[in-house]
Amino acid sequence: MTSMSESTPGQLVVVTGMTGAGRSTAAKELEDLGFFVVDNLPPNLLADVVRLVDESHGPAQPVAVVVDVRSGSFFQGLQSALALGVTGRDTTLVFLDATDEVLVRRQEAARRPHPLQQGGRLLDGLQRERVALADLRSEADLVIDTSNLNVHQLTDRVAEAFGNAETTRLRVSVISFGFKYGIPVDADYVADMRFLPNPHWVPELRPRTGQDAEVSSYVLARPGAEEFLDAYVPLLTGVAEGYLREGKRFMRVAIGCTGGKHRSVAMSEEITRRLVDRGYLARAIHRDLGRE
Repeated sequence: MTSMSESTPGQLVVVTGMTGAGRSTAAKELEDLGFFVVDNLPPNLLADVVRLVDESHGPAQPVAVVVDVRSGSFFQGLQSALALGVTGRDTTLVFLDATDEVLVRRQEAARRPHPLQQGGRLLDGLQRERVALADLRSEADLVIDTSNLNVHQLTDRVAEAFGNAETTRLRVSVISFGFKYGIPVDADYVADMRFLPNPHWVPELRPRTGQDAEVSSYVLARPGAEEFLDAYVPLLTGVAEGYLREGKRFMRVAIGCTGGKHRSVAMSEEITRRLVDRGYLARAIHRDLGRE
């Protein structure tokens, strides 16, 4: 989400273009960048959607809408809406394009008919679409030719155009958990802290958690803890840079122990602290804390 004040209207991005040129990929990237995204929107509802977002999320919330030929005679309505400035927001019209050869290949790979194919050839549908979209393409603020772009390169282009220092940074969630409750199924990386002595067997530490200073100090002082952190955090930062190069901006790291109360919590907090010190947007989440 942008850092605009609540009194400043957020940006409105309208994504359109040729079928198969990457509208869905662009929309997904805008969503990752903090935009409220609406797909396949009839243009006459554009002002209503922005009003509803203003009421529910505040006027600073950036909005992106995807419109295409599935909306019927959409381009006349879209042009009118944009020309009248009905939303009151600074609006950017993005047009995604590609060569017919590339679009045909992508559509055939997806095994989907073109919405304007009308029982004929796929190429006929594309040509009808080009005619319908010609005026919009000429009026677009940003035209992106995706003919020679892969998914990651397209997301980079969208991030370059609409991201900011906050939205393009990697977000890392460091999740503590107890193995006896199951491994988080959506974790990208899992580390096992059961190689460290368990504070559960220290009477004065048993009722406390890894968020308490006494438990944290105990866990971090055990043989192997510092060595693990010194090796594991640089590994994560190396992976994080690779994620960014591949257009991924979210990473989930799961740190487990037996019950998710002592060792995993203390180590998750320390890993998070070290990642934040290195400039990453990291937060610790303690999934099973309180279950015992």
